[in-house]
Amino acid sequence: MATLQGRTLFISGGSRGIGRAIALRAARDGANVVIAAKTTEPHPELPGTIYDTAAEIEAAGGRALALAVDIRDEARVQAAVAQAAAHFGGIDVLVNNASAISLTGTLDTPMKRFDLMFGVNVRGTFVCSQACIPYLLRAPNPHILNLAPPPTLARRWYRDHVAYSMAKIGMSLCVLGMSEEFRAQGLAVNALWPRTVIATAAIRLIPGVKPENCRTEAILADAAHAILLRDARSCTGRFFIDEEVLAETGVTDFSRYAVQPGAPLLPDIFLD
Repeated sequence: MATLQGRTLFISGGSRGIGRAIALRAARDGANVVIAAKTTEPHPELPGTIYDTAAEIEAAGGRALALAVDIRDEARVQAAVAQAAAHFGGIDVLVNNASAISLTGTLDTPMKRFDLMFGVNVRGTFVCSQACIPYLLRAPNPHILNLAPPPTLARRWYRDHVAYSMAKIGMSLCVLGMSEEFRAQGLAVNALWPRTVIATAAIRLIPGVKPENCRTEAILADAAHAILLRDARSCTGRFFIDEEVLAETGVTDFSRYAVQPGAPLLPDIFLD
């Protein structure tokens, strides 16, 4: 499959950041994109709403549907998925992008924040997948793509932020399980993770990280695009790293993805 033209993507948390970048890359192919996120009113500190992103998708050449969705709400997710499938005639791709982060130790992680991370990262990924899979199984080349790292039991990735690590690796475990569960039915379930820190709003939660030492969301958007073009039956259960995906497509110069070309880049967490 050469492009995503005419395919329908359901993207959680797509009003800004990585989800928005993936949406706009698909839109340039002429894809249909469902933005399922909570932000309906402008945030005082963060740019973008679901309606702003939908307008950008249309301007980029795609078709958009903006749906106000808190993915912790099972009924709302089920209703949004059904509405999206009815609007566009099906669902071809689910991107589990929505995530909550708190890089805090055990004594500094309020249970409210713990519940948010597990509700969005693990439960949200599971419920969005559960709602979309019946539609995906009818698609000619169905994909689920989780923004999650390769699963690891290395202690150093749990020591300083055990709650977040458990919640994020939970998204990875969904890939391990669902890819095998639906392999015979031709549904691809994969993960994508950046080699370096990405300059999103979330980097403000990481002490000492400066945008100039990061890459832009465009590298993940291009990598996601390349994965979603692959044959679902022969590409599942993989934990992709953005650089490696793009290298396989012939990209050798990654400098265009740097916020400040030439500046040293910070490696992302969970990667050795």
